[in-house]
Amino acid sequence: MDYKFTSKSVDDTLELAQNIESEKFPGMVICLNGDLGSGKTVFVKGFAHALGIEDNITSPTFTIVKEYATGEATLYHMDVYRIDESEDFGVEDYFNKDGVCIIEWAELIEDRLPEERLDINIKIVDENTRILVFNPRGAKYEELCNAVL
Repeated sequence: MDYKFTSKSVDDTLELAQNIESEKFPGMVICLNGDLGSGKTVFVKGFAHALGIEDNITSPTFTIVKEYATGEATLYHMDVYRIDESEDFGVEDYFNKDGVCIIEWAELIEDRLPEERLDINIKIVDENTRILVFNPRGAKYEELCNAVL
């Protein structure tokens, strides 16, 4: 079952991410998909802020993975836009850690993702409005969506 959320501003997206963070659990994987400028990194900023991470969150486009260990849980922020499908950067290793993985452009590594995860597809409506479509894969993610959306 898909869930939908309409964000009318950056603040709406930040607040949504903070609410999702309140339901976090070890080994959580969130997969963000959407065009450039759709708000993927904005979502990560809100989640990181709610974790208590004070670092400036930017997209790890050229480093692929940024680790933030200063919050309640370690955040593994990935941007796989520049990954070649055959390139092995050990993404699967992060799924077995106790932190939270948030992956931008996750559809590019679909075959490497864990079966249980939260897929969020972000669609641009206009300059301020985004529609976020949530596809929970697994009972924990279904419960999370029911609690937050």
